[in-house]
Amino acid sequence: MTAITLRSLLLATTSALIAAPAASQDFPSKPIRIISPFAPGGATDTLGRSLATPLGKALGQNVIVENRPGGSTVIGTEAAARAPADGHTLLVVSPSYTVNPFVRKLPYDSLKDLTGLTRLASTAMVVASHPSVPAKDVRELVALARAKPGMLTYATASLVGAQRIAGELFKNVANVDITHVPYNGGAPATMATLGGHTSLLVSNIVEIAPNVRAGKLRALGVTTINRSEMLPEVPTIAESGYPGFDAGNWFGISIRSGTPKAIVDRLHAEIVRALELPEVRDPLVRHGLSPAPMTPEQFSAFIRSEMERNGRIVKKLNLRME
Repeated sequence: MTAITLRSLLLATTSALIAAPAASQDFPSKPIRIISPFAPGGATDTLGRSLATPLGKALGQNVIVENRPGGSTVIGTEAAARAPADGHTLLVVSPSYTVNPFVRKLPYDSLKDLTGLTRLASTAMVVASHPSVPAKDVRELVALARAKPGMLTYATASLVGAQRIAGELFKNVANVDITHVPYNGGAPATMATLGGHTSLLVSNIVEIAPNVRAGKLRALGVTTINRSEMLPEVPTIAESGYPGFDAGNWFGISIRSGTPKAIVDRLHAEIVRALELPEVRDPLVRHGLSPAPMTPEQFSAFIRSEMERNGRIVKKLNLRME
């Protein structure tokens, strides 16, 4: 290596080392985007918008929730994966993020292009029906589905994700044939079942509970091992003849890999602080969302473990993501 080349390399390295702290000190220098890869109106919107105001105040910049639905969350995720690694673009992630790598070719690397910032919350899901479906509980639903194989349909928020996994696991343990109908978000899926376009809905309790109370949907079973305080009268699927059935949902924030650690640490601290505020935490709990933050390292490890688990489920059930 020549002296000139070595000098140039040393200068470039030194400049990069100087630039990184400077970039961190200037952060944030513009509005921050929280990309939600779902349509407006679902649990991801509830989380993103509840965080936007306190996070904006803490960081001294506007925080904007940008809905980018489509492609079973791939469109929004790709936008975040292609964003600069400067901390100004965050991505809401959910179990679909950990299923997509096993069912399709992706325009990004789920483990290399993005990294975990923090888990936000976990929630129960519910299997609910349109009132016209002649089933009052899970046992009656199973009997109806066996009598009419392939006639019933169930809506979910995406082609892949926690709702689809829960629905397919239920079909597997109950040995029933129910057709999956995917939508680009919890709100469109809910509207489809409210309108009678699908027989059933598998969704987060936040999307289902208000319609159950209004008599527009009938809650048949909760997917988690324990009942939900939001609908305490609704038995779990485990209680309804399928012991051990447990399929919950979770949401978190990921960020572009390579974002300076100082920026990652600041964002993490401010998001966790916001989740502890009564004006943020209390509405989330009322919507059936339990705040469950993690460190960036913990959340990245959690994503990897969820990928391993969901990869096994996809293979075991031979899921086809049409």
